[in-house]
Amino acid sequence: MKKGILIVEDQAIVRQGIKMMVEQDESLEVIGEAENGLKAIEMMEKHIVDLVLMDVRMPIMNGIEATRRIKNRWKTVHVLILTTFNDDDYALQALKAGADGFLLKASEPDQLLRAIHSCLNGGMSIQDEVAARVVPKLLKHSSESRKDLPLSPRERAITELVGKGKTNKEIAEELHISIGTVKNHVTQILHKLELRDRTQLAIFAVKHDLA
Repeated sequence: MKKGILIVEDQAIVRQGIKMMVEQDESLEVIGEAENGLKAIEMMEKHIVDLVLMDVRMPIMNGIEATRRIKNRWKTVHVLILTTFNDDDYALQALKAGADGFLLKASEPDQLLRAIHSCLNGGMSIQDEVAARVVPKLLKHSSESRKDLPLSPRERAITELVGKGKTNKEIAEELHISIGTVKNHVTQILHKLELRDRTQLAIFAVKHDLA
């Protein structure tokens, strides 16, 4: 079954360009387009969406607020931020809002498709030049005091693999457990560490030398 992609971008010509790139992959299907965040949420209520390609600067409702609302309401939907603005603050806000990745619109088609599949498989994709500046800022905002981690050996192993960018499927294969078990452990780890999502967990793992 094809994965449903929603494109959210205020410029029609840019939406068409993104749509053409996405539809090069036969496993993906663009099920809708929206010109702002509010329209995106309205479309989410009517269609089954697996991943949202989200612009940042849009009228009525920007991509940051739309991402926050989508991730709060539709827990399993992935959001990949696309923007022309190579700006640290946008990336930081997007990731804090729950985005699963951040790419510049200037990315090559194959890079975009790789990022989409990474997010769909439970990973995260942050463009290298953005990550180099944003990750240190995220680390700075992380807890400074978690020296004694309340994790079991299995939870620590899973945290390490999340920090290395492994998907749930890859973690399951490496640890010889089911994908469902991995998901349950990740949920428990997030609760124990008081983290919001997988992105924060990956950053936590890097900060504490677990990756």
